[in-house]
Amino acid sequence: MADNFTTKNELKTELINLSAILGLPKGTEVFVSDIHGEYDEFAHIMRNGSGNTKQKIAELFTGRLSSVSQKKLAFLIYYPSEILKRTKASLDDKDDLTQWYMDTFNNLIEMLRYTANKYTRSKVRKTLDPEFVYVTEELLYADNNMETKQLSYQNILDGIIDLQMADEFIIATCHSIQRLVVDHVHVIGDIYDRGPHPDFVIEHLARHWQSFDFQWGNHDILWMGSLAGSKLCMLNLLRICARYDNLTILQTAYGIDLQKMVDFSLKNYQAQTVFLPKSDTGKKISKSQATIDGCVQQAAAIMQFKLEGQTIKKHPEFQMESRLLLEKIDFDRQTITIDGQTYPIQEGCFQLIDREDPYQLTEDETAIIDYLMEQFANSEKLHRHINYLIDNGSMYLKYNDNLLLHGCVPVDKNGELLSLEIDGHKYFGHTLFDYFDEIIREALKNKATSQDVDMIWYLWTGKLSPLFGKDRMTTFERYFIADKKTHVEVLNPYYSLRQEEWFADKLLQNFGLENGHIINGHTPVRVGESPIMANGKIFVIDGGMSKPYHKTTGIGGYTLLSNSYGLQLVTHEPFTTRDKAIKEMTDVVSTKRVIEQAVSRKRVAQTDVGKRLKRQRKELLKQLARIK
Repeated sequence: MADNFTTKNELKTELINLSAILGLPKGTEVFVSDIHGEYDEFAHIMRNGSGNTKQKIAELFTGRLSSVSQKKLAFLIYYPSEILKRTKASLDDKDDLTQWYMDTFNNLIEMLRYTANKYTRSKVRKTLDPEFVYVTEELLYADNNMETKQLSYQNILDGIIDLQMADEFIIATCHSIQRLVVDHVHVIGDIYDRGPHPDFVIEHLARHWQSFDFQWGNHDILWMGSLAGSKLCMLNLLRICARYDNLTILQTAYGIDLQKMVDFSLKNYQAQTVFLPKSDTGKKISKSQATIDGCVQQAAAIMQFKLEGQTIKKHPEFQMESRLLLEKIDFDRQTITIDGQTYPIQEGCFQLIDREDPYQLTEDETAIIDYLMEQFANSEKLHRHINYLIDNGSMYLKYNDNLLLHGCVPVDKNGELLSLEIDGHKYFGHTLFDYFDEIIREALKNKATSQDVDMIWYLWTGKLSPLFGKDRMTTFERYFIADKKTHVEVLNPYYSLRQEEWFADKLLQNFGLENGHIINGHTPVRVGESPIMANGKIFVIDGGMSKPYHKTTGIGGYTLLSNSYGLQLVTHEPFTTRDKAIKEMTDVVSTKRVIEQAVSRKRVAQTDVGKRLKRQRKELLKQLARIK
């Protein structure tokens, strides 16, 4: 800060440093969305820099390394520990291994130098392993044209091998290259969902990346709401985990005891076809586990429907009366009447519903919910991860003239902003996002009120929720009514209007941006659809990272790259497994498409960071003028 400088020389030195940074090329941003707990695929994309690492290797080594050798170098950078183990197992001769180490050191240092060339030395130093900073900098900035420097360089390499530090040095250098290839990571929603390891995703970002942000998604909200005290968020979360045979994420990753819930479910419910769990991994689910998953689903669903009824009646401003379905069941005939149409109930499980007071929980249900909420509240790891999402995330983000959001901006068919009225105040456009952002932070940083937790649940399922974007959530119909017409959830007009350039301009203006782009997740782009909309002003980058979406989208997801030369849309092939990727050296980038090219290379001075540095520089100049 400016106040830390007391002499003219200190100030002048810092001014020179800031001027140098402002003139550097803009760092590479990667935008990724809808990870849905698929850690291995996400980690691979981060390790390969969304295809950037492979491209830089080609730029640097074409004509010196064969395509096979380039691929080997790339996978060493992606997976250094695993490739080292395989390589050492294949090289029995000590001299051959020493030569491999020497070649690898030189290639990695050259690659590190190439990826570091648009950063200051101080920033590069922050990406280096503290145990190897001195050694790496000596190698990185050595002048090999001088004989004495060449000898020093060689002595360092020899020393690394002789002292048996070669493996650790290679691993550390590969990780540094990964961090330099990508300067900033944007995760546009849904780290959580049906995938097995959202916890690994958060840990990976915390360990390996210094500059990143989250825009919260609808599935993230369920976890955040559960920790804030929303019983409805918790029951939805639990039901979905059981639906996709993923209760282990709660039990193993976060230490949440489900045994009481399992015992209660098995006691009161029995296996039914519509509640059979689904496996996204292709693994066979045992009959006993399928029964547990199915019964837990039923118990969670019934408790969810009861509490939804209570909440909807408490909040007429939600305008969700059409979702009061339990009172519309004819229990004797096993039918339900919705919008004047009567439908037969399939495989009903309503034995714990009081016909006279259908939204009333039983004593056992109340006890189970209270116990589960206590489990969530006492999970230290869950607290740490959700606080990480809060501290590094937001409902939306304006970054380098781009608007990043997960779901939608609720509008009518004419593109007019729809407002949600709460306590006499109307919220629409960016103010709607700001309202929910404040509610979430208040609920998770301080003691949440019942109003707060109800609003967080509304974000999951409400008609005017920016994270949902549909007229209703038809969970009840999908379980109990065979007629698929009742399953339809109508999308907000935002999703059709975002094809229009005028609509993109209107939204950008509402959020205080004159130019730039809207970068969106949430809805998978289907086969034949383009992720580029509104004449290049809106990009939808949920291409289906989750395995179930691969058939729908035909790909393994999109990422977006923004570097000093412009914008590139990256299409990824479906990811199989981590072991197969390493064994066969199969990457997941299929094509890169340049969608916007800068007339001249963009500099740090033209970014949000540059604006902040210019303000800092202005303050330093004022301070310099005051020092005699």
